[in-house]
Amino acid sequence: MAFADNIVDIWTNYFGQNSLLQPLWDNLRLDYRDYVRSPLFPIVLTVSSYFVFCLPFLVCDIVGDRWPWVQRFKLQPSQRPTASQLLHCAGVTLYNHVFLLLPASVAQWLWRPPADLPDQAPALLELIVGVIGNLLLFDFQYFIWHLLHHRIRWLYVTIHAIHHRYSSPFALATQCLSGWELITVGFWTTLNPVILKSHLLTTWSFMVLHVYVSVEDHCGYDFPWSTSRLIPFGIYGGPSKHDVHHQKPSTNFAPHFSHWDKIFGTHADFSFCNAVR
Repeated sequence: MAFADNIVDIWTNYFGQNSLLQPLWDNLRLDYRDYVRSPLFPIVLTVSSYFVFCLPFLVCDIVGDRWPWVQRFKLQPSQRPTASQLLHCAGVTLYNHVFLLLPASVAQWLWRPPADLPDQAPALLELIVGVIGNLLLFDFQYFIWHLLHHRIRWLYVTIHAIHHRYSSPFALATQCLSGWELITVGFWTTLNPVILKSHLLTTWSFMVLHVYVSVEDHCGYDFPWSTSRLIPFGIYGGPSKHDVHHQKPSTNFAPHFSHWDKIFGTHADFSFCNAVR
């Protein structure tokens, strides 16, 4: 009993103390105050993160068979994005960013006041719980949105079909989206931290992690360090589950976790696709 109490005390003292993240937060709010207070900062942060996270997977796609040790983790080894497919996705992404995100960013910059920066950093435990809470809330929202856009043909054809142009996903296909889908995803990503009253550091951490796991879901590789392999008990979907969705679009609607698909009977493992080929 004493051992268990000691573990709880260590966990509470280490993860629950506010001072752990305070030096990082002080550096951001004091040395980069004008940048991080700008309404443009979250958009610059997520857009730059997206391209940085895509780059390693893009290199794997381009190098191809010259790296056999990488290709053995490819979920669909016979399928590799062509130059025209990569250019198409890059073009759609660039178009959406220039003609949708950029005007929205300028509007935010003109209409919204700079963000208030609290003096106190969040405790590490608060940040972790906040990030997970934001991911879970987004997972529920997008599951419902995604399910409806597959079940209602007009919504699928008008809005979501462009994302299913490729049955073998790759990193640059992550944001190969219609403008409405991009706006919807961006709206929830921005609104959810407000709903959950997240600290700005928690909000930015959630945004960057959300971008990473979205890219990883579409990367087409199931590496040993994939998020789904690091989180036990099949709680998290990961690239193999989302790859199944692109092959069998009536399955795996949740963007990250697995519980909603299991509850609604739309869950499928990667072995399901191998069995029906």
